[in-house]
Amino acid sequence: MKETLEDLKTRRSCRKYQQKQIKQEELNSIIEAGKYAPTGAGKQSPKMVVIQDKKIIAEISKLNAEILGTTSDPFYGAPTVIVVFSDKNIPTHIEDGSLIMGNLLNAAHALGIDSCYIYRAKEVFETKKGKALMKEWGLSENYVGIGNCILGYGAEGGISPAAPRKSDYVITVR
Repeated sequence: MKETLEDLKTRRSCRKYQQKQIKQEELNSIIEAGKYAPTGAGKQSPKMVVIQDKKIIAEISKLNAEILGTTSDPFYGAPTVIVVFSDKNIPTHIEDGSLIMGNLLNAAHALGIDSCYIYRAKEVFETKKGKALMKEWGLSENYVGIGNCILGYGAEGGISPAAPRKSDYVITVR
């Protein structure tokens, strides 16, 4: 348990990556952790789309940047992206997809892989191009983007130290 708590406390978002691809066995373990995230009523409705094709990652990054109003790379050069989608007809779809994202991030850290949760998946996959990609991947229009989990080996300066935890984080009622 101590190791798990240490992993949870030391995971940080990485915003600069080496171009070296992560190993398939590491990726498989991270995906496996995502599969075991809790989902409402055990429906397991979310889907994970794993992308390692540089051209597709660049395309999605560009769409994400446009929504953000910038030309920089919101994926920070990460060589792997896992986009999490959930069926919007399931009442717990946002929570289900978010729990998968948490498992992906924490599993990556436990394996020595750096990661970051990149937002705006919902908006990206509501665009014409985003919808076309979803169709190409076999996802129905019932699915909505929850988040992008970027993965890779961090480059120098990619991880900032943890901010101090705020004093009023927890309210205890007895």
